[in-house]
Amino acid sequence: MVQSNQKPHLVLLSAPAHLQPVIELGKRIVTCQDVKVTIIVASFVQSAPAESRMVQAALATKLFDVIHLPPADICNLVEPGDKGITSLSAAMHVVKPDFQAAILGLETLPTALVVHVFAIECLGIADELKIPKYVFVSTNAWFLATIVYTPVLDKEVEGEYADKKEPFALPGCSSIRAEDLPDPMLLRTKANYREFLKIGIEIPKADGILVNAWEELQPKTLASLRDGNLLGGVVKAPIFPVGPINSEGSSALKSELFDWLDKQTTDSVLYISFGSMGGLSLEQMLELALGLELSQQRFIWVVRPPIEKSGSGSVPKFGNIGDDMSSYLPEGFISRTRDRGVIVPQWAPQVEILSHPSCGGFFTHCGWNSAIECITNGLPMIAWPLYAEQRMNATLLTEEMGIALRSETLPSKGVVGREEIEKMVRKIFVDEGGRQMRARVKELKLSAETAWSNGGSSYDALAKMVKHSQKKAIEIDV
Repeated sequence: MVQSNQKPHLVLLSAPAHLQPVIELGKRIVTCQDVKVTIIVASFVQSAPAESRMVQAALATKLFDVIHLPPADICNLVEPGDKGITSLSAAMHVVKPDFQAAILGLETLPTALVVHVFAIECLGIADELKIPKYVFVSTNAWFLATIVYTPVLDKEVEGEYADKKEPFALPGCSSIRAEDLPDPMLLRTKANYREFLKIGIEIPKADGILVNAWEELQPKTLASLRDGNLLGGVVKAPIFPVGPINSEGSSALKSELFDWLDKQTTDSVLYISFGSMGGLSLEQMLELALGLELSQQRFIWVVRPPIEKSGSGSVPKFGNIGDDMSSYLPEGFISRTRDRGVIVPQWAPQVEILSHPSCGGFFTHCGWNSAIECITNGLPMIAWPLYAEQRMNATLLTEEMGIALRSETLPSKGVVGREEIEKMVRKIFVDEGGRQMRARVKELKLSAETAWSNGGSSYDALAKMVKHSQKKAIEIDV
C-alpha cells in the first residue's frame, strides 16, 4: 500500500551488460527530483567483475542504494549459437527469484518499478507488488518504434525480413530497410527473434516508457509513438523522452595520452573505437591503418586483436589479449605515424577523450551510448556499424540527422578499402561537408543541454513520469 505522503521510491533494474545507462538514469532522477532510488543489478557470471566495479563507483556517489544480485549462470540454458537477447532473457529468468526477494527485503518498499528493456522478464513483479511499472529503453526512439511494431510485422510479413527488397513502413516514422534491421530480426527461426518479438509484445503492458532520446532529437518518431492513429495505437502507454542519459566522465584524468591531447589543436584528433565487444578482421585492420596513414590526420586508435584471419568481423568476439599489436598492424605503421597518432591497446577513457577540446571526430561502431556521447560533445562521426541495432543507428545518424557519414560497403558485409577510409576521414576534418556536419551536431549538442536545463523537455518529462507514477500508484491502491 502506498501512503499519500510517502516520498516516491523508484527501484531500477538493470539487464546484464546494460548497467551504465541505468546508473546514469538513477543519477538524473535523484538530482532532478525529490525521489529515493534503489538500483538492482543483474549480471552474467562472466560480466560480474566489471559490473561490480561499476557498482562500487556508483555507491561512492552516495546518491542511491545499489544491490548486486548473484550473477546468473546460463551456460546450460542457452544454445551456443543463441547469444544476444536470448542470453539476456535467460539471465533475467534465473535472477527473477533473487530480484523479488531483494525488493521484499528493502526497508522502504518501492512506489514504482523501472526495468531496463532487456530485463522485461521481471516487469510483472510490479503487478504482484501492486505498484506501477515502467520500461527504460536505453537506445533511441526509432529502435523503440521498431521493436513495438515487430508483432504487427510478424503477422503481416511472410518469409524472412532480410529477403525483402522494399523498406518496412513504420506508421508515422522513417521506414526501415532490410539491411538496417536489428540482428534479432534477421533470422525469424532463431530464439533471438522469438525473444525480440516477446519484448515487443510486453513493452505496451507497461504503465509508461522512458526512452534515451529527447524531444528535439527525434520529434517525428516521438509524435508517432504518442498518436493513437499511428504507433501510439500500438504502444498505448505514455512516452517519456529523458535523454541524453550518458556518463559525464572525470575531468581530473592525467596520463601521457592526455598530455599528448593537450598539445594538439582544437577539433584536430579522430578517436577510433568499436566498443567493448566490437572487433575487426585482420584484413580490415590493415586497411583501416593504411587509410588513417593516407589521410594524414591526427588520431587515437583503441586497438584490439583481430577476431579472425579474414572477413568483415560483424559479430562480437575476442582475440588474444596478449598479442603484440605490431603483429596485426602494417609493418612500420606505428613508427611512421608516431608524430600524429596514438595507439592504445584494449581500452581507453572514451568519455574523457571525446570531451577533450582537441578531439574533433569519432570513428564509431554506433552503439547508442557512444552516439549520445558524441552528440553531447558536438562531434561528427564516421559510422561503422557491426552488430545489434547499430546499422539502424548508423542510418539515423547519417540520413536523418546528418551528423555522420558511412562507407558504401557495410562493414558487416565486406572489407572497406584504405582509399575509402582516407576519403571519409578527410571529409570530417578537411572538406566542406565535414564543416556542415560539425555545425549540425553542435546544434544538437545545444538542444541536449537545453533538454536537461530546468524547464527543458527531458527535465519536464522526468518530472511528469514521477507524477504519473504517484497518480498511478493511488489508482492501483484503490
